Amino acid sequence: MSWRIVPFDPARPGHQGGVISLISGIQRGEFHLPITPADQPDLMDIPGFYVNGRLGPGCFLLAEDDCDQVLGSIALLNLGPGAAGRRQGALRKMFVRAESRGTGLAAALLDELFAWCCGAGIGEVFLGTTDRFLAAHRFYEKHGFARIGKESLPPTFPVMAVDSVFYAKRLAEI
Repeated sequence: MSWRIVPFDPARPGHQGGVISLISGIQRGEFHLPITPADQPDLMDIPGFYVNGRLGPGCFLLAEDDCDQVLGSIALLNLGPGAAGRRQGALRKMFVRAESRGTGLAAALLDELFAWCCGAGIGEVFLGTTDRFLAAHRFYEKHGFARIGKESLPPTFPVMAVDSVFYAKRLAEI
């Protein structure tokens, strides 16, 4: 399976709808979470929420196939500087279509996000997830994330209602 990783482009036909379809399909269809696109205002304004975030620039990346179908997504919300002065970010919206799992796509999305973080001066990445995403827990741990308690999150971290498991990763010194 081939794919390419590209920045979200609001002017590109299919990006907005593709992201919503991907994320909602997994949240509601696979995991039966009681969350809708309307419960996620960040999806309605990806550039405003992520790329031009309130605490600094972030990013939103998509994986597309040769027909421009969205296969996966990953985002970084800039959380601003932490207590040690290192800029922090929240990994958000990491989703990969079921048929693309196990192909290396998720790891490629994460690597691309980490490369972006290093170039942007982000030194720590945090994430929250539901206790239902067990495969995601294994994936994050395999890629160097350590499980932390909610009390260890930065004060600017946006905890979602479904978040019950939290992770952190310190990136290489910048």
